[in-house]
Amino acid sequence: MESHLAVLLPLAAVWLTAGALADGLPRLDRARTLRRRTGQVLALTVAALGLTAAVGVAGLSADGGTAADRAAAGLALAVVPAGAAAVCAVRRMRRLWAGACAFTTAPDTPAPHGLRAAAAHPLIGLPVQVTGLAILPAVVATAMPELVTRTGAGGPAITVGVLGVAAIGVRHALRHSRLAERAMPERASARTAARPLHV
Repeated sequence: MESHLAVLLPLAAVWLTAGALADGLPRLDRARTLRRRTGQVLALTVAALGLTAAVGVAGLSADGGTAADRAAAGLALAVVPAGAAAVCAVRRMRRLWAGACAFTTAPDTPAPHGLRAAAAHPLIGLPVQVTGLAILPAVVATAMPELVTRTGAGGPAITVGVLGVAAIGVRHALRHSRLAERAMPERASARTAARPLHV
């Protein structure tokens, strides 16, 4: 096994695991479960960001051609989605976790649709999932170099990747929109209940 593959493979695994758990957040119907799972996703994402930054710094400080340098070069596609995960996803995960913590005194409380809509926001799951997917080409190129060097293999792979990311983004947006629509009657009924009656 190539030495930089031993770095990229677990890094991709951490990102993909965080992305898979983030994808399941909106399906959780209990506030306690949503709080626990959000904490797990947040911890995995922060760990993945730390590992990614460490590999990048090691690659910048190493001489060209070393394993650290090759591993850092493999993260080139993941820089932008990882930045989006650091700026957007982590902040939204912390807000979601804090919102779910409000129900700790009633652990069996169903998760409100508003909380599940926040969990389904594209800026939570999408950057994390795309970062994991963006590391996979470097893993494949290291593990199976003959597949990458084959004539005409790059174009279809890029097309499939772009279409896959677009499909994931559309799925997140539709799910968020659906849950947000379910949360709207809750807000409307709360405003009606709070409005004083005029006699």
